[in-house]
Amino acid sequence: MRLRRVGETGAERPIVSTGDGRWFDASAVVPDYNPATLGDAQRLLSDALRAGRLPEFDPAGLRVGAPVARPGKIVCIGVNYLAHAQETQHEEPAEPVMFLKTSATIVGPYDEVLIPRGSSATDYEVELAAVIGSTARYLDDAKQGLACVAGYTVSDDVSERDFQMNRGGTWDKGKNCETFNPLGPELVTADEIPDPQLLDIRLSVNGEIRQKASTAQMIFGVGEIIRYLSHFMVLEPGDVVNTGTPAGVAFGYPDPKPYLRRGDVIETYIDLLGGHRSLLEEA
Repeated sequence: MRLRRVGETGAERPIVSTGDGRWFDASAVVPDYNPATLGDAQRLLSDALRAGRLPEFDPAGLRVGAPVARPGKIVCIGVNYLAHAQETQHEEPAEPVMFLKTSATIVGPYDEVLIPRGSSATDYEVELAAVIGSTARYLDDAKQGLACVAGYTVSDDVSERDFQMNRGGTWDKGKNCETFNPLGPELVTADEIPDPQLLDIRLSVNGEIRQKASTAQMIFGVGEIIRYLSHFMVLEPGDVVNTGTPAGVAFGYPDPKPYLRRGDVIETYIDLLGGHRSLLEEA
């Protein structure tokens, strides 16, 4: 299944498709796709679709929101592709590098991204995002990690490198500016993705390909990331796990670095998941 939320910000309606191009209104069964509902959403929607209880819905012309409303947390993995580690002058990590973003950074897949005031180095990072569907706590192996995934979507871990690197010694300042996590356009349930480590992933700026790789190149795969994280925190339904970005970020270019500017257009794509398009504006 493919899950979307459409409508104005704060008033999105959940819809569902089985992949044949038709969409159905899910709101009578699942009022929204959020931490309170994601654990049971797939089962409830499957039953309702089989019974023909969901009315067909035409989303044409409606804004597409992020496929998950206000996750409890966004857990991000840094330097998880070897070429990206090399371009940013990091050694290959022995364990996953983790940081957090707030849910307030999430916007829809076609919403504007705001360059923060005082920014000199706003950057892009296309990533495969795994959305948690069942509680992950002290998992034993990567297989158990994958079993906790409700589905996958496309994320852009937008970053301000000067804030991140030079303003106090933590990454958080450069990762949590408003609109710094476009997400979507839809959550594709895990059963539709046979292997999350076999997906092509890319990003372009103004039509120029900047990032192009495969999730097969991850240092730590999705299941292992979730297993690992579950020993440091409890992952709960609705949590988003950004699994790292491949090489090609602006920070990795030789000077002058092609950081984002007002009017730039970022386009992302991941196999089987689609992608999004963001216009850069100033805050």
